Amino acid sequence: MRRRYIGALALVAALTASAITAAAGSTSPDRQNATKIVIWLQNDAESNWASVVAATNQSFKARHGDVEVDVQYQTWGDHLTKFDAALAGGTAPDVIELGNTETTRYMAARLLQDLTTARGSFPNSRTWLGALTDSCTYRGRLYCVPYYAGARAVIYRKDQYKAAGIKSAPKSLAAFRAAGNKLMKRYGKQRNYSALYFPGRYVWASMSFVYDYGGKIAELKNGRWVGTLNSPKAIQGLNALKATVGPLSRANKTGDEANPQQALVFSKGRVGSFIGNGWEWPYALDKKVGNPSLAGKIGAYPMPSRVKGKFMPTFLGGSDLAVPVTSRNKSLAYDWIRTFTSTNSMRQLATIGKQIPNTTTLATVNAKNPQLAPFALASKSSFFVPTAPNWVKVENARVLQVLVQTIVTGKATVAKAAKRASDQITKILNSPTT
Repeated sequence: MRRRYIGALALVAALTASAITAAAGSTSPDRQNATKIVIWLQNDAESNWASVVAATNQSFKARHGDVEVDVQYQTWGDHLTKFDAALAGGTAPDVIELGNTETTRYMAARLLQDLTTARGSFPNSRTWLGALTDSCTYRGRLYCVPYYAGARAVIYRKDQYKAAGIKSAPKSLAAFRAAGNKLMKRYGKQRNYSALYFPGRYVWASMSFVYDYGGKIAELKNGRWVGTLNSPKAIQGLNALKATVGPLSRANKTGDEANPQQALVFSKGRVGSFIGNGWEWPYALDKKVGNPSLAGKIGAYPMPSRVKGKFMPTFLGGSDLAVPVTSRNKSLAYDWIRTFTSTNSMRQLATIGKQIPNTTTLATVNAKNPQLAPFALASKSSFFVPTAPNWVKVENARVLQVLVQTIVTGKATVAKAAKRASDQITKILNSPTT
């Protein structure tokens, strides 16, 4: 999922006041004789797993026959604008789907219902995907339920691996580098060939190295955010990134994974592998812009960790389900979410919708599908951005992009680049949110 925070932070104070006033106007947590609950889902569900939604509603109606379920499908382009207006006007839905990078400002503003004490009542809550759980957690409290995710894995040319003498997917970062060196020895004379295509501003694949070594982007300490990319563990990860990318990638050191789109670069033939999302595999085969002749020559596997047999943490994009604080049908909203995220529903979401479900226990549902299984396995080890209200400002300032580019170009030492980035992150995250 390629989603970013949108919406102005200046709205938060006004929305909070409106929402709290609306919530205070209710004499009880739930209407005693509710006749309808309103659900806002993105149109991905309508297009790809409408049958799962229908089955959920049928099951819900079996228990609450007098309650109508009004599912209203939204679009990513304007759903937050509509949600902000609905919160201000007291007409917000009872359940809303939010992109996992969109939740923080609503959690921080107390616009989503605190689900902490109810967590155990939601299916698979002990095995939710780590990064999705993090996106629902603000200062130790839970404000939403993980829904589904997308993850990155190594997408590679099976024919090139075979020709270079690589017999199986690498099981450690050291083995991955060794495989890359074999590819460079076999194909490196080709102009601009990359064993691992890795643009110089590829932030999320880069941060996987940081988290693999036990580092983090930032931490909340004594009520204050502190950038931690200059910690010893984070610097180890960034050094490992440099040692991996330097010898194996000839990608543009000032570009990112989208400009040009890395799957399409891969499709041209001078790339042995890249770290990409699940949707990028079929995109590389697109008849109009890709190379359909590569069908049957592509495979994928989770990016291996520095620890043999484990996977490097991957950044998860995805969606969460929340109950706005203004809902007067909270108990019913909880029950609908429980039904929609049940083990059976999540299994259908994986098989019918081809998505990664919210629990690690279903990571092998599509084990026989080579285009789905590696990404689901990769999702078992994941990380998420700091849930700080000002995180969007860090993204807008492109702090991490500059950090990665500085490291791979060698314009500064890893330690100096990391210190500069950490200082910027600390300053930005603790600045006023308005």
